[in-house]
Amino acid sequence: MNALKTLVAGIVLAGAGAATAQDATFSLRLLTPDTALKAAQAALARCRTDGFQVAVAVVDRMGVAQVMLRDRFAGPHTPDMATAKAWTAVSFRTDTTDLAAATQGGPSSGVRHRPGVAAVGGGLMIQAAGSLLGAIGVSGAPGGKEDDACAAAGIAAIRDSLEL
Repeated sequence: MNALKTLVAGIVLAGAGAATAQDATFSLRLLTPDTALKAAQAALARCRTDGFQVAVAVVDRMGVAQVMLRDRFAGPHTPDMATAKAWTAVSFRTDTTDLAAATQGGPSSGVRHRPGVAAVGGGLMIQAAGSLLGAIGVSGAPGGKEDDACAAAGIAAIRDSLEL
């Protein structure tokens, strides 16, 4: 038995020695604050054009808020909800409309009860070149479909600068 443990330990150590310095770190692409602000402003502008008073939040790939904008007459709950929608999209790596459908019932429905989860429309991932960069959340339009449309307008406003 000791010989087997020694053999396994030797294989593990030999495998660890094969790692290179390049394997010890990795690079990330992150949204700049200016890019996050541009997306939020475009989403807000789209909702205003459609006659909606909303809040818009953009979070980075770790779910930390970078930008939050609230229109004058948006409800007091909308800043927290917009941030929760963006955080949920990043955390579960799925747009919140899709998450809402996937967790409607059955074994996945428990996700909805986690603190901070907003399984409703209005949170979209921001992705480029195969990388998750963050997410945008919109709250205050009459429904998730309208929140999604405003969030999509925010992403469209920065798409060209992300696809390098």
